[in-house]
Parts: sequence; C-alpha cells; structure tokens
Amino acid sequence: MGKFYDTIPQDLIPWIEEQRCFWVATAPLSAKGHVNISPKGLVGTFKIIDNKTFFYQDLTGSGVETAAHLQENGRITVLFNAFEGPPRICRLFGTGKVYELGSTRYNELIPLEERLPGSRAAVVVDVHKVGTACGFSVPLYKPDGERTTLQEWTNGLESLDREFANEKEGFEVANPLSHLEFVPSSSDPTKDDRNPRGLKEYWAQENVRSIDGKLARFSILS
Repeated sequence: MGKFYDTIPQDLIPWIEEQRCFWVATAPLSAKGHVNISPKGLVGTFKIIDNKTFFYQDLTGSGVETAAHLQENGRITVLFNAFEGPPRICRLFGTGKVYELGSTRYNELIPLEERLPGSRAAVVVDVHKVGTACGFSVPLYKPDGERTTLQEWTNGLESLDREFANEKEGFEVANPLSHLEFVPSSSDPTKDDRNPRGLKEYWAQENVRSIDGKLARFSILS
C-alpha cells in the first residue's frame, strides 16, 4: 500500500524519468481560490537534479496558474502514473520557484540546445515528501506518440518576434533569445516593444494573471 519518504528513492528515479506525462497541482492561499491541475508532457522536459530537487520546462499555455500560485505561496504537488507495466502512483510534494526565460538560473538549467519553442520558465521544486501508492485502478494505455502542435505554433510566434526585433533600429542581439527579452520601443526606450502577433504579445495578453486575479510576475511583461 502507500509509503512515504523524505527524499526521492533511488530506485524510483529511472521510473519517473521514463514517464511520458505528469500532472502539476497548485492552489492560491484563498479558501475561495481555484485549485489548478495541469497536465504536462514531452519527453525530456522533466529532470531530476538530486533526490531532493527536480525541475521542468514550463511551456507556453492558455493560462499561468502554476506560476501565479507558486509566486504567492510555493506549494506544489507533481503526480506520476504508470500506464504501462506494473501499477504505480508517485506524488512529489514540495516548494516550487519559477525562474523565467533569460534569468541566470533558467540558462543554467536549460541550455539553448535543450530549450523547446515556447519555453517561458523553469519550475524548480525542493521536495519535502514523496508518496507512492498502488495504482491498481489506473487503466493501461499505450502511448501513440508526441503531439507537436504546441511546438509548431510557438515556434511560429517566436519567428515573428525574431523578425520584428531584427528590423528594429538599435536592437542588439546579445544572445540567441534576445528577441524574446526586452526590445526598447522607438518612442520610449524604457518600454518593451513587441510584434502584436508574436509570442511576447501572447504572454502579455494571456499569461499575466491567474483566473483568481493573482499576478504572475514576469519581468518581460512588467
């Protein structure tokens, strides 16, 4: 039956890293706030640093619940299910921090060659408890492949931002992702300029607040 650990057991690490998807649960402090559960996929976006720490690439989505909740209170639980082979459920309970694209920690964790299109942050979690359970009622599923829609869509939006920035007078390419960072406006150099159809504008319109109104504090959108 269920067992609990203070760290990630060594024999669980290979199994966790083999899973094709996982679920992230967070919530605001308010009793009236909405608990959020986000499904995550794409092999290689989740990595274990040591038996107390892991991170995953936070890809662009329709909302920003996880980041807003973590910036308010840090509470997070990540769930893995076995859909093939012996049944198993694993929960990683911890405290999470959000390191946005362009930050020093983000660049340390996600080298350019490992970054996926649309990656907007690295979510790093310090684990304080690990729980395993039987998973006897979880059905068996065979994976049918990876979806590519998100990467194709965000890659197109990033291309629009790149073209827009390169056409701006005085824009300097400090790194391969400069077009997703601060691009000074011609009319007011203290303000960020962006393509109205690009990824940065999408972030500014859709990825600023949670559905409960909690602000996700990303410097590029300030």
